[in-house]
Amino acid sequence: MPGALFPNLPKAPQRDKSKLRVAHFVTMTGTAGIWGPSSVNCAVLAAHQINARGGILGREVELTIVDTGAAIEDVTRDAEDIVEFDGADVIVGNHISAVRMSLRGTFAGHLPYIYPSIYEGGERTPGLFAIGETPPRQARPAIAWLAERKRAQRWYLIGSDYVWPWLSHREVKSYIAETGGRVVGEDFVPLGGDDHHRYVERIQALQPDVVFISLIGLDGILFNRLFAEYGLSEKVLRLANCIDETVLLGIGAENTANLFAAFGYFASVRTMHNEAFLTAYQKAFGNCAPVPGAVAQANYEALYFLEALARRSETLHLPSLTSSASSMVYRGGRGPVGLRHRRAEMPIYFAEADGFDFKLLEKF
Repeated sequence: MPGALFPNLPKAPQRDKSKLRVAHFVTMTGTAGIWGPSSVNCAVLAAHQINARGGILGREVELTIVDTGAAIEDVTRDAEDIVEFDGADVIVGNHISAVRMSLRGTFAGHLPYIYPSIYEGGERTPGLFAIGETPPRQARPAIAWLAERKRAQRWYLIGSDYVWPWLSHREVKSYIAETGGRVVGEDFVPLGGDDHHRYVERIQALQPDVVFISLIGLDGILFNRLFAEYGLSEKVLRLANCIDETVLLGIGAENTANLFAAFGYFASVRTMHNEAFLTAYQKAFGNCAPVPGAVAQANYEALYFLEALARRSETLHLPSLTSSASSMVYRGGRGPVGLRHRRAEMPIYFAEADGFDFKLLEKF
């Protein structure tokens, strides 16, 4: 009984139960760090809006940003500290799947873990809510569109060397086969690799109709710039499943000919929900703030998913949250999204790069 024996010993600070502490794991450094500023902006905006309405179950959302751009073992150590020292009520993680696969072992059974990023699918960890785009909804219709409209038959696949591109490419190959096409080459590039000459030269030799790109952040920017420098952008189509407006700005308008992308969100989508989101974003951060593309908007959506899930459950008790998430609807910047059998059901937009923006072609 330290208080009785040592009356002058300072007491441990009492936790403020009126605050809902959200540890937001977002990449601020490294190859995916280009999304960091806009991602944090979107999370801050969502927290501010939710708090203005009374918070989540009456508790003010309090964000703590944790950078996931460091080595995975360092990020995992931060996660272990959060669990051990009661540092959060909820985890939001907008980062690559390799980080998720490490963190889920730390948070499983302890804290709700919301993962809004595009990913490879198949996540079944109890208490982990993966609500991002997956290959069947994102890549399959886009591949079919290019096969039908552009007569694309020969495909080359290139991705970053980790679990999301590995597993996504496995699915993509089956979708290409469905159209009667074939894969003529495939390569995986180490994260942070900045020399893409041998890959571009291989593409030049193989002469595919389409290059399917699963490169992350800065790696995708450097590859696409070099692709255009070799004169391939006028001859070969590109389909990317992780190029949003942020990456497009980095690639440069002069390097984006024949570049297509599929996502559940583009800033150019004209809907009531997106107009309200963009207006609030610009009011909060100014017209010169980094554009909130698909990766950034996912951070906004994650907190609105948490709000809807908590309201439906009437508690943050993990088993109740898991049960409530089996079938529900929530709303973010892209509008209503349904969750059924732990899979998010959303419209997928197919677009072509047009300078520094995307021109919408189809809604799947």
